Amino acid sequence: MTAVSAPTRTKHEVAKAADLPPGARKIVKAGRFQIGVFNVNGQYRAVLNICPHELAPVCKGPVRGTMLPSKVGEYTWGCDGEILSCPWHGWEFNLHDGKSLHDPKCHLKTFEVLVEEGTVFVLV
Repeated sequence: MTAVSAPTRTKHEVAKAADLPPGARKIVKAGRFQIGVFNVNGQYRAVLNICPHELAPVCKGPVRGTMLPSKVGEYTWGCDGEILSCPWHGWEFNLHDGKSLHDPKCHLKTFEVLVEEGTVFVLV
């Protein structure tokens, strides 16, 4: 029986961390992928720039918050700066895990992000 090794991931430079402050984003080409890298309240997150709904360039959409579950007649806003909205049809995704707010079976592909010596990298 032979061991199967995990595929090797490649590190792609995104930007200097100072050039990607909280609330900023950068869309980069990493191998065969176009990936959006976001600074979400000080944490770097990376997602594939394809909406699973209609293949829109999702990373060009607005980043905002959303309404949270609340009692009838109450409106609670939350997750500010953590929700990516598709520019074509408004589908919303949590940038922390890529999950859709509307359909638990739907999500964005996410990538690991590293910061080394002040430079942000995405692993593909």
